[in-house]
Amino acid sequence: MKTEEKVAGELAAASKSGAVRQVIVDIVLFTVLTFVLLFLFTIPFMLVFPQLASEGSGRNIYFLMLNEGVMLAGVLFAAWLVLTIRHRPLSSLGLSLQGCWKSLLKGAVFVAGLYLVGFGVSLLSGVIEVADVAFSPVSLLLSLLFFFLVAITEELMVRGFILGRMLDGGINKFAALFMSSVIFSLLHVLNPDFAFVPFLNIVLAGFFLGASYVYTRNLCFPIALHWFWNWIQGPVLGYKVSGNELGGESLLTLRLPEENLINGGAFGFEGSLLCSGLLVLGTALIIGYYNRHASDKLGR
Repeated sequence: MKTEEKVAGELAAASKSGAVRQVIVDIVLFTVLTFVLLFLFTIPFMLVFPQLASEGSGRNIYFLMLNEGVMLAGVLFAAWLVLTIRHRPLSSLGLSLQGCWKSLLKGAVFVAGLYLVGFGVSLLSGVIEVADVAFSPVSLLLSLLFFFLVAITEELMVRGFILGRMLDGGINKFAALFMSSVIFSLLHVLNPDFAFVPFLNIVLAGFFLGASYVYTRNLCFPIALHWFWNWIQGPVLGYKVSGNELGGESLLTLRLPEENLINGGAFGFEGSLLCSGLLVLGTALIIGYYNRHASDKLGR
């Protein structure tokens, strides 16, 4: 006869297996709904703005913001539908404003510090050169707003929903972080000049962006990291952002003496091994901070 402990163990294993299957179903359903909703939401805008279908619209900041706004609406609606089916509130994604301004400031400062190191090393080693400086307040502000929309959309999708559902399903937080990071990188597979090092770096970026979320279940800090990482990288420093060249002027115009794995080449900074090191460092600092914070709480 089975002992009570063995029966309890089998029931727990079956329950966990069922929870994991539910997570997979939810993520697949969320993905399908997102694509369907984006298609439906895009049709009216394509009719009103036929220019969206033109090749040049990909570098028009206003059309880019409109497109990102549509994506945000699609992601939010799809997440709401799936969470409603599971009788969970939309706030379970991590959309809490408590302490948000402090998190945004910390994220901006943290990213600026990492870029200070990365850009400084690149300049001193001669792998990049500053060819020109052009201060355009309007362009910088518009790109700041655009990358804010990008950060909210992608963080809601990958950290808030995908990583969040994995954690809800009882998956180990670091296994969930790894799987969501791979998914995050695969979302960029169609970007220009995507290759192995960019793939690796965007996986590492997934760890970097999601590290605090597995401890706090709050999206404010990941959104801040994502927002200022992209904005400083592209419109401020003049790199391509994940292989994409944004329309409008950047503060700095860079010249690459040669394309290599130190400066990232055609993909931009995220195609460089220097970026790899900074993302590992940043992730380690975040995890170390929250582990120490948890230890301090236990010690009290």
